[in-house]
Amino acid sequence: MTVLIGDGMVDRRECGRNIQFISVRHGTVLVALLKDKAALTKVLTYHVVPGKVLAQDVKPGDVATVESSSLTITTKDGKVMVDGATVVQTDVMADNGVIHVIDSVVMPK
Repeated sequence: MTVLIGDGMVDRRECGRNIQFISVRHGTVLVALLKDKAALTKVLTYHVVPGKVLAQDVKPGDVATVESSSLTITTKDGKVMVDGATVVQTDVMADNGVIHVIDSVVMPK
């Protein structure tokens, strides 16, 4: 895995997988996560829910994550929020599932 840090973004590239861009609110949190593989794994798996979930299937409430905590889905002013982050793009089909893009990194509770 290669991680490039620049101007509030992380570019995570894996051979044979999609390129993911993740906005990070606090650079110091990112630096700490990059030094702690277990903590980084916890944050990344917190962003993943099991199964193929399309936007039309999403409902407000708590959703279990691969990390084993729950994300809270809400709506506000016609927008869908995930733990306070706004969903900015939905139903991006990938080889290994569906991506819903959010505008910031959410942290496990």
